[in-house]
This record gives sequence, C-alpha cells and structure tokens, in this order.
Amino acid sequence: MIENADRTAIEKAARILRSGGLVAFPTETVYGLGADATNGVAVARIFEAKGRPRFNPLIVHVPDADAARRFAVFDAEAALLAARFWPGPLTLVLPLKRDAGHRLSDLVTAGLDTVAIRVPRHRVARALLEAAGVPVAAPSANISGRISPTRAAHVAEDLDGRVDMILDGGAADAGLESTIVALEPRPTLLRPGAVAREDVEAALGAPLADRHEGDGVTAPGQLASHYAPNASVRLNAAESRPGEALLAFGPAAPEGALNLSRAGDLREAAANLFACLRALDAANPGRIAVMPIPETGLGEAINDRLRRAAAPKGAGG
Repeated sequence: MIENADRTAIEKAARILRSGGLVAFPTETVYGLGADATNGVAVARIFEAKGRPRFNPLIVHVPDADAARRFAVFDAEAALLAARFWPGPLTLVLPLKRDAGHRLSDLVTAGLDTVAIRVPRHRVARALLEAAGVPVAAPSANISGRISPTRAAHVAEDLDGRVDMILDGGAADAGLESTIVALEPRPTLLRPGAVAREDVEAALGAPLADRHEGDGVTAPGQLASHYAPNASVRLNAAESRPGEALLAFGPAAPEGALNLSRAGDLREAAANLFACLRALDAANPGRIAVMPIPETGLGEAINDRLRRAAAPKGAGG
C-alpha cells in the first residue's frame, strides 16, 4: 500500500490516476487523496473513500499556471497572486471555464461556477502531476472531518484498503492546509492556511474581506466541524484539568506536555498541529485542553483549525 516516492513509484502512481484510481500523495501542506479531476467516476471514489459531503468542493492541483488557465479565468489580481505564491500553498477560487475540451467533473466543483485551483510546491506532487498529465482533484487524505494527515502513516490509519496507492514523500513541510482566496466580487479570505493573510494583503496592496459563516460552502474546509479528533477539545486553556491531555504552546508550558512549539514559533506549531492532535487522540484521553495560540500570522489558520476541531461533532464534516 505505502511505497517510497521514487521515480518508479511515481510513474506507477501516474498510471493509477490515468486509469481512474486513487493515489494519496504528499504536498507541502498535508497529504492529498488524488483522482483525475476530469473523470467523474474517479472523483466519486474520493467522496466514497472519505465519506465526504457531496456539496463540499475539491481543490484541483495542476503543475503550473498555464495549466490552471485551461480551467479557470484569471483577472489581473489572480495573475498577480499566482505569480507571487505559485508554486506554493495558496488556492485561488476563480470563475470556471466552460470549454468543452477541458471540462472538469461537476463533482469537483460541487456544481458551482467557480473552481478552487493551485500549483503545489512539493517535489513529489509536482513530479506526479507532470507524469500523470491530468489535473488532480485532491482533498486531504483522511476520513472527512478527521485530523488531516501530514505523514504517509497517517493516511494508512484512516484509508487503508480504500485507496490504490500511498506515495511516501516524508513529512509535509507546512503541516497546514493551503490558504484559500476568492477574487470575485472582491478578494476574500475563504480559509486561512499556510500563507498568512498579511502576505496576501501585501501582494494585493489591499485588505482581504472575510467570509461570513452564513455564506454557504464555496470552497473546501468551510464546514463548522472539521479536522476533529475523537476527544473533545477545550480551547484557550491555561492548564489541563483532571482527565484532560494538554496540547501546549510556548516556553511557559509545563514540562512533559506535548508542545506545538516550545520556542513559540507559529511556523513550527503549524507544521506540528495535526501530528500532535493525532498523537493525543491515539492516547484516548477523552478530553484535550489547548493552550492559547496568538491570533497573528499563521496563528489565524492554526486557531481556525482548532475551533473547528472543538466544534460539536454534528456541525459538519
């Protein structure tokens, strides 16, 4: 099931994708569960494997901006962001091209007239996209609503027997999903992620609008309950209570606690977030207390994931 991502394995994975199979592969954000985005039957297998709600759209991964333009309409702002952040962990939600020769499966867009698209930076993801020669729809490679995987072993824990191949390219660098930005009717942050809001705003020279929870699902990762461990989660905890496991942050945390970053580094904390949640969940504590994380830079995205992890389990996912 798990194969080291050498050239032979990547070529094998590309054949699986072209034949309608599912391949889990590393990106710089988290591991993705990929299928040919033009093959509706293959895309349906993603939803089946994940138990994912049908109305939740998928991100399309392509090897470069020219490939993205086959499927999406770029305005000046989209072109600027693509030039600044691609390849990398920024997803753009853009108007969908309806060219019959390059049409994506409607399951990918959930019937919307927009498409979420990005060019990944990870060497294995890029090699796979080049070898496959097809756009790859790929949400995170986990059961829907569960903790996102940052290692091949995490994928196997959730999806063993449900996918055709897992490419092992080591731990994900960022450990946090891509930032998602829509450009119409104005630049809007749909999901905070591995590119900080401030960096996108600096590139645009203008602030991003915020998405409102009542706007409906327009891109991946917007369900209220998401990234959820089995244990209940209590946020902004100064210390753990009896029966709770502590997820710590910063140098003032108790010795021996699992710490996202003892140095208080938000980049390190983002990279460790999902792996730490999985480790705590595996210990079956029943309850997890999480120390406060600054709401600045990547802290916005970390806190977004933690709030979704803490949401009532019936709220989505």
